[in-house]
Amino acid sequence: MKATIRQLGQSGCNIVEQSGLLGIFLGHCLVAMFTPPVKFQRIIRQLHFIGARSTSVVLFAGTFTGMVVALQFHDTLIRFGSVDLLGSAVALSLIRELGPVMTALMVTGRVGSAICAEIGIMRVSEQIDGLECIGIDPYRFLVMPKLWAGILSLPLLTGLFNIAGIIGGYLVGVVLLEVGQGTYIHGLYSGIEWNDVAMSLIKSFAFGWIIIWVCAAKGFFLHRQPKPVFGAEGVSQVTTNAVVFSSISILFADYVIGALML
Repeated sequence: MKATIRQLGQSGCNIVEQSGLLGIFLGHCLVAMFTPPVKFQRIIRQLHFIGARSTSVVLFAGTFTGMVVALQFHDTLIRFGSVDLLGSAVALSLIRELGPVMTALMVTGRVGSAICAEIGIMRVSEQIDGLECIGIDPYRFLVMPKLWAGILSLPLLTGLFNIAGIIGGYLVGVVLLEVGQGTYIHGLYSGIEWNDVAMSLIKSFAFGWIIIWVCAAKGFFLHRQPKPVFGAEGVSQVTTNAVVFSSISILFADYVIGALML
């Protein structure tokens, strides 16, 4: 009984400590982001890594997601004689929910893991300590360009995902299932409102921030984990934890933002 209580207490202390580290990291990042001068060259390099190199993955995922959504909605709507709403159903499901969430999860798997591993290796090899010793702020040098790039890239990638998904829905709905072309396109125009697009943009900005913040913080504080981790094995464990925690945070933020904007 005492051992169980001790373990629960230790777990609670670990949660509080990790939350505090994330908060401290967030504060330093906010200061670094708005402290001049801003190194645009480093931001552009990260935009290429986070945004441009994720384009093909996002387009493929968006196309097939739209195809699956159209297929499933067609089977449901035809039972109620409402197949004319297929275009609206596909567009709204992609823009409001699937687009931002799926894009964020794809970027987390591709970019978030790489960022966490990169910073974690720098922490293990004491490169971050070396930056601090020569007077370079590691938050400005390492994290700030990634944060700006993540915030700017996610809305653009989400837009590409939505467009690819709508085209994929068109291919399945109009070409394969023979829904009227005019009916599908009219549903797009009549079903989408500015509030839907605004929700997608806000979610994208928030998800971009969450991915870079959590993954970079996990790698940065690799030496402050509840259980000591060392070497390549430690980096792999922290990277896995960062991806899982980022994904859960994205789903939680999706619910909160969606509930507030209804």
